[in-house]
Amino acid sequence: MNAQNTGMFDGNEDVGNPSKKGSATYNTQTQEYTMSCGGKNMWANDDQFRFLWKKIKGNFMISATIRFIGKGTDPHRKIGIIARNELTANSPYADACVHGDGLTSLQSRHADTAQTVQIVLPSNRAVNIELQRVGNTFTFSAATPGENYKTASKELILNDEVYSGLFICSHNENVIEQAVFSNVRITIPPARDYRPYRDYIGSHLELMDVQTGIRKIIHADTGSIQCPNWTKDGKSLIFNSAAGLLYNYDLTSGSVNKINSGAAINNNNDHVLSPDGKQIAISNYVGEKRTSTIFILPLTGSDNPIKITSEDSGHSFLHSWSPDGKKLLFTGLRNKQYDIWSVDIATKKETQLTNLITLDDGSEYSPDGKWIYFNSVRTGTMKIWRMKADGSSQEQVTFDEYNDWFPHFSPDGKWIVYISFPKEIDPATHPFYQKIYIRLMPASGGVPKTIAYVFGGQGSMNVPSWSPDSKRIAFISNTQLKNP
Repeated sequence: MNAQNTGMFDGNEDVGNPSKKGSATYNTQTQEYTMSCGGKNMWANDDQFRFLWKKIKGNFMISATIRFIGKGTDPHRKIGIIARNELTANSPYADACVHGDGLTSLQSRHADTAQTVQIVLPSNRAVNIELQRVGNTFTFSAATPGENYKTASKELILNDEVYSGLFICSHNENVIEQAVFSNVRITIPPARDYRPYRDYIGSHLELMDVQTGIRKIIHADTGSIQCPNWTKDGKSLIFNSAAGLLYNYDLTSGSVNKINSGAAINNNNDHVLSPDGKQIAISNYVGEKRTSTIFILPLTGSDNPIKITSEDSGHSFLHSWSPDGKKLLFTGLRNKQYDIWSVDIATKKETQLTNLITLDDGSEYSPDGKWIYFNSVRTGTMKIWRMKADGSSQEQVTFDEYNDWFPHFSPDGKWIVYISFPKEIDPATHPFYQKIYIRLMPASGGVPKTIAYVFGGQGSMNVPSWSPDSKRIAFISNTQLKNP
């Protein structure tokens, strides 16, 4: 056993006694793991490799962004994610393996000393990988930069509790190879019978550099926190809890402080900041019918938030503040359907901008105020649309098979990020605890690319979440953080 820092893992050791000993270190600043090892191979009926492991019981997902250091010696050097019964060289296992020559395969051994078999994935030279266990099904998901996952699955009976984690093997017993693993996440999903909006698993508040793709977890909560929204000065993030309260997270000190919102203590996760950063608008459930109603208060808090919409009109779910500071956009339940509406803050006059029986939601002004981007299910799949600020010239923006929600403009107006939910879900919903993509596209138009692979969904990125310098985004990912 090696005494080096193992980050989220419990063990750090060589398996199979390779002649060139390995190492693994964790950088607490970058949250990256650097691993090295020799090892003749991970194939046939025994293995030699370096292993960073954690014992995990039941279903899980482990994901990472991976890269070799240097050109390497053998084209079949290997890195990836593995789950195995034991720390012995011939143990049964399943792994998500990427070779030095780009070969990407799901490898497995079904019994002690049995021969390894593999399923080759079409995603050659994968950078983003994930190994998922659901019962006796092991699934390898892999993607090259910007692309969505391609997958392969294998039925394999392993122990209920397995050693799972990261590995490296040089495929040449006389050579040491090195690799870096970033964006490493161990995800424990909720129980299959969990009750939405009643049973919550833990939350990670994450920051991501949009250009490099590097993610960092900056705060963890054993309950549900949702929707981080960057303050205009770049010093804090505002998020809410499932309990209906708002919080300020100080990015320098890491302190978390509740924002006083007076009697408005049943907030849903819709909140936006004013263009000058001095005020915050919120959606708060009011009355016995729990009607979502919009209020405004100072960002510093207030005992008496100002009501903007009336609970007698129907639900009002807030989404955007106009760049000139005069209007708010919301999804309103009016006339027995949900459409995009604007409301004049001074006069409280509401204006309907869309009018369809199908759901329109997630509206946001472009930084110049000329366009409103939103998501609509009018074609049968939830897609990103846009219209002029007066509701005219409505046109579709995204076109693939996924369900796209919550478009958010970078402050410089150059980029839009949004969430893609799986194509299998009800397109009119954005549920908790799904495997989602965060995608990026030019505001001027173009092909979207996937920049993050996240377990989350509802509450991950419902509100504007760009940093003021347009370099980073904030979002929530989810995993079970409570002790069983």
